[in-house]
Amino acid sequence: MTIVPLIMPKILRLILGDQLNRQHSWFRQKNDKVLYVLMEVRQETDYVNHHIQKVIGFFLAMRNFAQWLESQGHHVLYLTLDHPDNQQCLDKNLSRIIKENHIDLFEYQLPDEYRLDEQLSIFSAHSSTQVRVYDTEHFLCSREFLGEFFKGKKTYLMESFYREMRKKYDILMDGREPLTGKWNYDHDNRNKLKDPLLLKPAKTFRRDVTDLVELLRAQGVATIGDIQEENFEWPVTREEGLQVLDYFCSKLLPYFGMYQDAMFTGDAFLFHSRLSFLLNSKLLAPLEVVEKVEKYWLENQDAVDIAQVEGFIRQIIGWREYMRGVYWAKMPAYAEMNFFGHKRKLPQYFWTGDTKMNCLQHAIGQSLGKSYAHHIQRLMVTGNFMLLAGIHPDEVDAWYLGIYIDAIEWVEITNTRGMSQFADGGIVGTKPYVSSANYIDKMSDYCSGCFYNKQKKTGEKACPFNSLYWHFYHRHEDKLTKNPRIGMMYRTWAKMKDKEEILKQADYYLENIESL
Repeated sequence: MTIVPLIMPKILRLILGDQLNRQHSWFRQKNDKVLYVLMEVRQETDYVNHHIQKVIGFFLAMRNFAQWLESQGHHVLYLTLDHPDNQQCLDKNLSRIIKENHIDLFEYQLPDEYRLDEQLSIFSAHSSTQVRVYDTEHFLCSREFLGEFFKGKKTYLMESFYREMRKKYDILMDGREPLTGKWNYDHDNRNKLKDPLLLKPAKTFRRDVTDLVELLRAQGVATIGDIQEENFEWPVTREEGLQVLDYFCSKLLPYFGMYQDAMFTGDAFLFHSRLSFLLNSKLLAPLEVVEKVEKYWLENQDAVDIAQVEGFIRQIIGWREYMRGVYWAKMPAYAEMNFFGHKRKLPQYFWTGDTKMNCLQHAIGQSLGKSYAHHIQRLMVTGNFMLLAGIHPDEVDAWYLGIYIDAIEWVEITNTRGMSQFADGGIVGTKPYVSSANYIDKMSDYCSGCFYNKQKKTGEKACPFNSLYWHFYHRHEDKLTKNPRIGMMYRTWAKMKDKEEILKQADYYLENIESL
């Protein structure tokens, strides 16, 4: 769509694909001198190999946002991917639009990705047009807050940051103390799903996206994953997002915390909210989501207990804000960190799901089919295997950044290179999150019917997680033996009598990783 303004604009305001915030102060008043610009560009579709549902989701959200702006009386220029004037690069398109429209002032909101922040900073420095930069007015704290909060500390403790956010915004608080006298209910949130009848269907939406799929194919955009062209289910507007939020509160919140770590082959979403894409594109704001959930709990305490609510709120004002803070405190060096020196390439089955390991087959297959997996599937199945197998963090980042609809680098890389892979050496997590088959079996039904035997460490059909688990600790003993949180693992390893057999089994699996 290209909407030509009736009056020659003097101000160009750029809106990136993850800046779809209707509540931003930019939009409170109509100004005929302002031209809002959104663009679909190959720069963004191609910097990593994205899931097709991710690309479609962002394009739909952007197009709907542009239509909303127009309905509010704003002037909009929207460059579709196939527009004849689209030079497929942010700065080249900006230069042309600024020149053709005789723009006096270029304005943009702070990007959330380092690469875009650098690109726009360089563009602005070389532009003859006056430039003004705004905050996105989305997050609960500034880019710099976390770095200042932990100034002088080698490691960052999320719990301290989380409590500070609770106090600052008076969330689940009684004065300066937490409601019920307890800050964290994490220990109540680790249950395996034993009664599938508790599950509710996800709140989904149906739209035909055949035209967008054909656009991507015609333009030669390479994507991964699957899509049902006539039945795209993700919410892509603010109105749909608010419906998903209401549905989460009334149907899913009562069991969310209890089963947030559970994994189940019969349902992809369980009790998770599916709000992450809406939040990361800024269609919804974190504070409005948290306040809605808190209000619902206060009015329905007979149906929802505090552990469910606190677990959800911690994910948003704890982990989400915390990870963004780490990103801006540590980039760009963070993207190069490789604490263990891992070098192995990602096995091909991460792009196909074709593996005999049932847990990986399901988690990868679901990711390819739905562009979604919840945090434990990402951390303790796919991420766990990648770390045990010694996959290079660059390979890990590229896979996670591309495959998930909610993946934007500021939240992806801190979770993968940090929390999942411990490549940052302990900035985000206090220990590597690895496990044998025991944890996966404890939290899921994945091990049932698997080709491999969850109980065997060595021998025919021994579960790869079991020998790789001990192999990981063995090969990184020099880096981990002094970590107080995993000392017990090394004491156990020292007493084991079948070390040589376990290490040989793991070596065999690593040498034949493509055939697992």
